[in-house]
Amino acid sequence: MFDTIRADLNAVRQRDPASRSSLEAALLYSGFHAIFWYRIAHRLYRRHLFFFARLISQMARFFTGIEIHPGATIGKGLFIDHGSGVVIGETTIIGENCTLYQGVTLGGTGKDKGKRHPTLGNNVLVGAGAKVLGPFTIGDNVKIAANAVVLEAVGENSTAAGVPARVVRKHGKRVGYDLDQIHIPDPVSQELCALRYKIETLQRRISMLEGERKNESV
Repeated sequence: MFDTIRADLNAVRQRDPASRSSLEAALLYSGFHAIFWYRIAHRLYRRHLFFFARLISQMARFFTGIEIHPGATIGKGLFIDHGSGVVIGETTIIGENCTLYQGVTLGGTGKDKGKRHPTLGNNVLVGAGAKVLGPFTIGDNVKIAANAVVLEAVGENSTAAGVPARVVRKHGKRVGYDLDQIHIPDPVSQELCALRYKIETLQRRISMLEGERKNESV
């Protein structure tokens, strides 16, 4: 367990340019605190000490704003940046060296039983405010854009964005359109633009028909 905690601490140092020392990361980073207490709670959970496991997880939630169910399975090197509002459900599985930003939810849809939460592969990045909901798999080296809502599996080496999310880059090649974590396509805006184009087309057609009718009456 201590090797895993050391890997979690190293993840903060490697992936957060604002981190100046391991001591600072260990004492002042709420994301590391949440993972640290999760590791202890998870060991208790595996020994069927469910009450004490939940007690520790709820205390960690109170102090960090990050809710990690002790039943979740999390690989080493998880980095939760900022962390406020992060929720990780009971049957979630997270691979190694993953990164979660603030407001991320790895949850269920409420209609599944047993395995209710997602499985994340290795080296997965989930942007701020993104929601991954359901018992499907996110492949290795996947990037999920900020505020995306993922409701189905995403293959490895892909980038997903939108509401609901769809793959926009796969194996380094663009699929549809490009994006980064900030510039996310707005599906509502796209639909409004399409409707406006149709309306303008109909208006031109009506004007043309009215002109033809006036000519016929003359």
